[in-house]
Amino acid sequence: MTYVIAEPCIDVVDRACVEECPVDCIYEGDRALYIHPDECVDCGACEPVCPVEAIYYEDDLPAQWSVFTADNARFFAEPLPGKATALDSPGGAAKLGRVGLDTPLVAGHAGPA
Repeated sequence: MTYVIAEPCIDVVDRACVEECPVDCIYEGDRALYIHPDECVDCGACEPVCPVEAIYYEDDLPAQWSVFTADNARFFAEPLPGKATALDSPGGAAKLGRVGLDTPLVAGHAGPA
């Protein structure tokens, strides 16, 4: 199990969770942040500091955002649009820096109505 960043993060990208994460497993795309499911140690430090309540423990993720569990994993497991290879396990967000790309789900999100 892991923590998941859901739809409320899209176009907000508040980095308070990144600064709280003791294992540096929250990566920055273009429009959203993503938690690496294998690097996350389930400490929960990120959840209470999220100003838009976008972070949930996987089992507690509201049903309307259930697609974000696989989408967070997809950010690392599959090549992102414009990249030839997957990110896999980069070994820390600070080392990698801002990725600047998103999964198709986040990139295609219409934004607030």
